Amino acid sequence: MTDVLDRPQVALTDRAAKRVARILSKEPEGTVLRIAVSGGGCSGFQYEYNLVQEQATEDDVVLEKLGATVLIDSMSLEFMGGAEIDYVDDLIGQAFQIKNPNAVASCGCGTSFAV
Repeated sequence: MTDVLDRPQVALTDRAAKRVARILSKEPEGTVLRIAVSGGGCSGFQYEYNLVQEQATEDDVVLEKLGATVLIDSMSLEFMGGAEIDYVDDLIGQAFQIKNPNAVASCGCGTSFAV
């Protein structure tokens, strides 16, 4: 078992935490946001965002901030270590954005990347 302190960290910005908290406030109690990395997308890997009602397992990294709870499994964390989860609201639109130092390429949609 890998010690939690040995795992690469992922940061959740205040903007992202506030947006997640607002989304979760409209969901049944116990709902959290799970972010995962899966194969696919136009660059090889893609981020998945799912609202789920589940408890964190010892395999999960739990990010809690400003009333938001985000879960990331350890397999996804291998691809996301050192990343920052942000929320942007600009002229192009509103979206969660992951600034991932492990990604060597990404596509225009911002949800797909290559390592």
